[in-house]
Amino acid sequence: MKEGIHPNYREVCFLDLSNNFQFVTRSCAPTKETIKLDDGRELPLFKLDTSSESHPFYTGTQKSVDNMGGRVEKFRNRYGKTAAK
Repeated sequence: MKEGIHPNYREVCFLDLSNNFQFVTRSCAPTKETIKLDDGRELPLFKLDTSSESHPFYTGTQKSVDNMGGRVEKFRNRYGKTAAK
């Protein structure tokens, strides 16, 4: 491999700020902070706003579009007739 052209690929700890869920994986993500893990390793820290542990789609708390207070039904009533022509 050529020197100086490849990104810094290393183990990084990702931290979900909404529920403090953390996981370690290899990444090129730029980081400025580090974190000390329970096993004694000190890894670069990348903070996330949401992850699969807190995202509504993955946790099953996402609302269906059809259950949004009749807005979809109002749209279908208003524009459904013109779309059929």
